[in-house]
Amino acid sequence: MKIRPGRMVLYVVLTVGSLLMLSPFIWMVLTALKSPNEVGAFTWLPKEYHWENFVEAMKTAPFLNYFRNSLIIAIGETAVTLAVCTMAGYALAKLPLRGAKSLLTYFIVLLMVPFQIILVPLFLVVKSVPLFGGNDILGMGGTGWLNSWWGLIIPLAAGPMYTFLARQFYVSLPSELADAARMDGVGEFGIFLKVMTPLVKPALVTIFVFQVEGAWNAFLWPLMITSTDEIRPLQLGLAIFSQDQSDIQWPYLMAGTALAALPMIVLFIFAQKRFVEGMASAGLKG
Repeated sequence: MKIRPGRMVLYVVLTVGSLLMLSPFIWMVLTALKSPNEVGAFTWLPKEYHWENFVEAMKTAPFLNYFRNSLIIAIGETAVTLAVCTMAGYALAKLPLRGAKSLLTYFIVLLMVPFQIILVPLFLVVKSVPLFGGNDILGMGGTGWLNSWWGLIIPLAAGPMYTFLARQFYVSLPSELADAARMDGVGEFGIFLKVMTPLVKPALVTIFVFQVEGAWNAFLWPLMITSTDEIRPLQLGLAIFSQDQSDIQWPYLMAGTALAALPMIVLFIFAQKRFVEGMASAGLKG
């Protein structure tokens, strides 16, 4: 089969682009295999491969505990997001709600608000949750959801982006399916759960991947509301290697970072087909 010059140029550009995108990950793994003395010099390949750096990094800090915490946070946030955002997206797309367009505009506006802007108000809300953490009915006198699983999971679940994505997929489904189910006596929740949602699997996978990735890599919010290692996630655990700015343990830091990135790489490999399909069709209808 003849390859046209234009396609050959495209393959070369894509190959170079792929190598440029992979280079930070390659550098991370190679740095993790170096000795501390080699890190200061610019060399790609280590003189001697120190595989024990991965073991030492796991021993330096309670990484298994950090992995467990990140897994709990990711599962909790994703479960809440899939349940809430799919129902909200279906309601905005298929139910005759008054003000549905205004609600959709509100969600789109929320997409433009940087998370850093709401950090302090969100912190005060979490601290003032009534009847939690020693608070009274008015949310005073205690710590609320600070340093708790509730505070780590609930505030960052069900983001507006996921509601918007779910709504876009439900809009693309024919309304005749829901009408036929209503004529057969199926309730609205049954239509959502048994008729419509099974047809938007790419949307569910897309939301799942985005939310798991965001929860797994969360740093700023856990840093603000946690005070003990018992519930701190993995990204905060990696900071232990850079506490002393005069002596950052780069091999151990890169080894821990590589181990932290591995689950997300595996997740994308298994979900890439549905994920790419979902991203390609998310904005087909408005």
